[in-house]
Amino acid sequence: MSAHATGPRTLVVRLDSAGDVLLAGPAVRAVAAGSAYTALLCGPLGEPAARMLPGADEVLVHDAPWVGFEAPPVRRELIDALVDCLAARRFDRALILSSYHQSPLPAALLLKLAGIPWTAADSEHYPGTLLDLRHRRAPHRHEARAALDLAEASGFALPPGDEGALALTALPDTAPLTGTDPYVVVHPGAAVPARAWSPARAARAVAALEEAGHRVVVTGGPAEKELTADIADGIALDLGGRTSFPELAGVLAGADVVVTGNTGPSHLAAAVDTPVVCLFAPVVPAERWAPYRVPHRLLGRQDAACAGSRARVCPVPGHPCLDSVTDAEVVAAVAALAAPGGADDDRKEPE
Repeated sequence: MSAHATGPRTLVVRLDSAGDVLLAGPAVRAVAAGSAYTALLCGPLGEPAARMLPGADEVLVHDAPWVGFEAPPVRRELIDALVDCLAARRFDRALILSSYHQSPLPAALLLKLAGIPWTAADSEHYPGTLLDLRHRRAPHRHEARAALDLAEASGFALPPGDEGALALTALPDTAPLTGTDPYVVVHPGAAVPARAWSPARAARAVAALEEAGHRVVVTGGPAEKELTADIADGIALDLGGRTSFPELAGVLAGADVVVTGNTGPSHLAAAVDTPVVCLFAPVVPAERWAPYRVPHRLLGRQDAACAGSRARVCPVPGHPCLDSVTDAEVVAAVAALAAPGGADDDRKEPE
């Protein structure tokens, strides 16, 4: 909850996916530490994560037409309802968090229409009077650190003792789902296919991890039940479609290591302080999206032809950036992270 009864009423905006909202967590906590009231405006995909972030007094949800791969059409009545909702809360300040390739200006216009007197965002585009603080992102900044930079430039700082890692509120007990023996999670799916292994490659990795002596738990969303069943193949425990967002967080928290692509569960694992073997397709830069402030290993050919393309579907036959990763590399990375102190050097991010 917000800490200062005499501070401003502040709105933080992060409209994308659950992973993006998780990366906003340190910035939200900084805002909350210096605000009397803190609200987080997110999209429907980000709502489950938003409701688990420490610091937010209220979560507001809007499906924005300028965000997401399947954005909704523009509807005047929904925009009017959002503006009225924000105006009624009489915010003093607002911070718009967006990825390096996104514009904050559509949101900034609506916040001004809602009467919010001071708004800040990173913006490469001329904002006119839409932004009161037009902040410039430092080069090569991780998304989580860039969001915290904006909060700090807006006059907010993390409270003493908060080192700025990702964090969540209390987790459910998921031992009834996983059992109590040690396990490694493999999360094979991703909203963007280019950022995941092919199913056959993931299935081979599960078999290799089991052969190496690990108990494997396969996770996935409701739409991924067929995928996880095929990959678990009767060898691993299949939890595809069986976990809510908080339960998935609990399952990841209980794992020795999580093996996943550059997708929401990578950041969810970081938020519960579980080491991550991240199969990182170079379609977006690892320096911005790698697991944050948690022991991790990045696997994948970062010099592949798809590098920097932001492709959603792999443009290179055979998906070489990820499918060329060997079983031996995966098993070795899991072993390194599962060992005590195996990746302490990865916990600090470059400034």
